[in-house]
Amino acid sequence: MSEHDSHIAEPLFEAFELGNLTLSNRIVMAPMTRNQSPGGVPSDAVAEYYESRARGGVGLIITEGTFIDHPGANGYPDVPAFHGEGLKGWQQVVERVHAAGGRIAPQLWHVGRERRPGTEPDAGVPGFGPMAIEEDGVEVVRAMSEWDIQEVVASFARAARDAKEVGFDALELHGAHGYLIDQFLWPESNQRSDSYGGSLENRLRFPLMIVRAVREAVGPDFPIIFRFSQWKLSDYDATIADTPEALGALLKPLAEAGVDIFHASTRRMWEPGFAGSDKTLAAWTRELTGRPVIAVGSIGLDKTFRTGHFTRTEDPTSKSRVDVRQLAEQRQRGDFDLIAIGRALLSDPHWAGKVRDGELSSLFDFDRSALDTLVR
Repeated sequence: MSEHDSHIAEPLFEAFELGNLTLSNRIVMAPMTRNQSPGGVPSDAVAEYYESRARGGVGLIITEGTFIDHPGANGYPDVPAFHGEGLKGWQQVVERVHAAGGRIAPQLWHVGRERRPGTEPDAGVPGFGPMAIEEDGVEVVRAMSEWDIQEVVASFARAARDAKEVGFDALELHGAHGYLIDQFLWPESNQRSDSYGGSLENRLRFPLMIVRAVREAVGPDFPIIFRFSQWKLSDYDATIADTPEALGALLKPLAEAGVDIFHASTRRMWEPGFAGSDKTLAAWTRELTGRPVIAVGSIGLDKTFRTGHFTRTEDPTSKSRVDVRQLAEQRQRGDFDLIAIGRALLSDPHWAGKVRDGELSSLFDFDRSALDTLVR
C-alpha cells in the first residue's frame, strides 16, 4: 500500500447503522481502564480525552469499564462509577463527544471475584462471585446467593436505563476477561452445584437474566453490545468454548435474549479462533449468531497485548504497525463489521484520521507516557 493511497482503507470508513445507532465509520475505540477518575467521577480531563478521539475520527467510543451501583461492583482505585456523581461526569463526556461528531457507549462493569475487602468506595464490602474464596482463613469473596444475583441484575438494569437517559448511543456489557459475567460462564470459576452452575444452560442463566433485564430497561431500539473473551486476566490460554459448536451454543441464547452486537476479544484478532479453520474468533461469532461483530486484539501495534503493559511490570513500548490492506480485505470478506483499536489510540488520538488519509508514517508509537497521560 502506498501511504498516500487512502482508497484502500475505504471499507473501514463506510457508515454503519443498527437500530437508532448510526456510525460514520467502522473504527471503534476499545475500552481501556485509565484509573484517572478520583472519587469515581470522570473529570474535565477525562471528557477531553474522549472528545479528542472523537475529533480524531473514531466512529464509536466504548468507554473504560465503569462500575454499576452494586456495592461489590468495583475492584480498582480511581475508576469511574456509573451512578451518583459519576453520572454527572459522564453527562459531560457524552455532550463533548457528540459535539465532536462522535458516538459513545459506556462499558457497564462488575468485577466480581476480582474485588478484595479494602477497595473503594466501601472498604468493608467483600468481593462477590459464583463461589466463595478464602485467603489466609478469611472469606474475601462471597458466593452469591439468589438474592445477590437478583440485586446485581437489577443494578445492571438501572445502569442501562441511566445510560439511555444520559444520552449515550449504545451500551456494552462487560462479559469478558474473568470479570463477574464471565466468571459465571467459565467452568473454571463457576463450579456451583445449583441452577447457576454445571451445565452450559445453567452457567448462562445469570448472564441471560442480565441481558433480558437490560433489554427491558432500554427498549427495542437501543443497541446492546456484549463483550466476551476466551482469555482471562489470570490465564491467557483459558477458553469458555473449545469448538465452534460450543461457541454457538453459548452466544446464540445471548443474541436471542437481546444482544445486538458481539465484541469478540482476543489477544491477536487475526489468528484462527479454533483449530482446523482459518476463521478468526470474530468471523466465527458473526457466522454463528448472525449479529454484527466487533473484532479486537493487538491491532495497529507490533507487540501483542499483555496486562503487564498496563501494570508497568514490563516495558509497554510498541511500534506502530498497521496492515490497512489486510484489515480492509477482512472487512470486505465479512470477518467483522467493526474494528476496535486500543493502545494505538492511547498514543495517537488521530489514529483513525491518519489511517483514513493514508498518513501511516505520521502514526505515533505506543510508550509508557501514553499510560500516564489522558490528554495528548
